[in-house]
Amino acid sequence: MSSLPTQLAGYRILAQVGEGAASQLFAVQDPKTKQVWALKLVEKHTDRDQRFIDQVQVEYDVGSKLDHPNLRGVQRVIKDRKMFKVCAINLILELVDGTPLDQRLPASQIHAVRIFQQIAKAMSHMHGRGFVHADMKPSNVLITEDDTVKVIDLGQACRIGTVKKRIQGTPGYMAPEQAHRQAITPATDIYNFGATMYWVLLREVIPTAMPPKDDTNSLYSGALDADMVAPPVPPAEKNPKIHQLLSKQIMHCVKLDPSERPESMEVVANRLELIGDMLESQSDEAPKFVDDETNF
Repeated sequence: MSSLPTQLAGYRILAQVGEGAASQLFAVQDPKTKQVWALKLVEKHTDRDQRFIDQVQVEYDVGSKLDHPNLRGVQRVIKDRKMFKVCAINLILELVDGTPLDQRLPASQIHAVRIFQQIAKAMSHMHGRGFVHADMKPSNVLITEDDTVKVIDLGQACRIGTVKKRIQGTPGYMAPEQAHRQAITPATDIYNFGATMYWVLLREVIPTAMPPKDDTNSLYSGALDADMVAPPVPPAEKNPKIHQLLSKQIMHCVKLDPSERPESMEVVANRLELIGDMLESQSDEAPKFVDDETNF
């Protein structure tokens, strides 16, 4: 879009606040209620863009069934049509003034645990409603100025037990069952979340069945079998400042076999709460990470 429009889908455009590979995000105002929202716009220029239209529709279908303070709210979807065919889709969302977790990293171990705890509660809510996020990663978590978490981007979410026709997820965070197009379950989110916690603490992706394309250590371009995936080094071995129980929790989440992971995201959230309480009771000030490579 070469210039900023004055309105979209009947909403007044206030500013463009973001841009993705196939979408644009605007701050907009409802002219009737004066309520301010975010509007995600995806336009269809070729048949290849249909999957991005479909992802926005999924985000609405799933998000409209959720209601949790740590999930970005989804309000409504509006489709633009030409000759009865959808040419653009507009998703009205809660406007969140936040920064992606990968750009606003925690300053202490307790800070990290409290953020992880909020993410886990949001995921537990999704699972309780019958859905899996399926793309948990640091860039899909917004952190507000008061450290409130907002999990975003439900474009790859699905009902529990879904078997997808094509591989979906993010290399470096993707669970083995995603890479091999098996059933997506809450255990899938637990693995993605474990990989997310690992990266936040160490700035390293774990070895997965679907390595990032720029992983020069990988000789494979496709999904690796489970016996070809090396287990990650426990976080506490990488950085002794990381509490052993937190390190153990993360390693439990990234077990290759879904049946060996924690039984639910609620269990993960409860354990993180206990770890956070224990860390706070041990010191009035959270122990800071001092490894220069982690930027803490």
